[in-house]
Amino acid sequence: MPGMAYDEQLADRIRDALGPDLPQMTEKKMFGGLAFLLGGNMTVAATRNGGMMVRVAPEEADSMIDGEYITPMTMGGREMRNWLRITPDLLTDDNTLTEWIARALRFARTLPTK
Repeated sequence: MPGMAYDEQLADRIRDALGPDLPQMTEKKMFGGLAFLLGGNMTVAATRNGGMMVRVAPEEADSMIDGEYITPMTMGGREMRNWLRITPDLLTDDNTLTEWIARALRFARTLPTK
């Protein structure tokens, strides 16, 4: 769809996967995508390039990176170590999408509210 900033179908799937957590989330357009925040902390986002950005525990991030479907997020030329980019190819399955969102929520719940 022309002019679409992010994958709206993916955003809807994220909302569905959040299920009972959805009322606690805030949606905010950021970086050309749609971010979902818990307590003011960005947790996951449908990105403008397709796919999803996920925030995970820094100590777990390196072991999750496979270089093909899961890569470190780069913002402003800087690699963000606990922000991962998940390609659309990996998110075709709802169970996989739900698992990544659960990882992000687990980490977000350890952060102080902003």
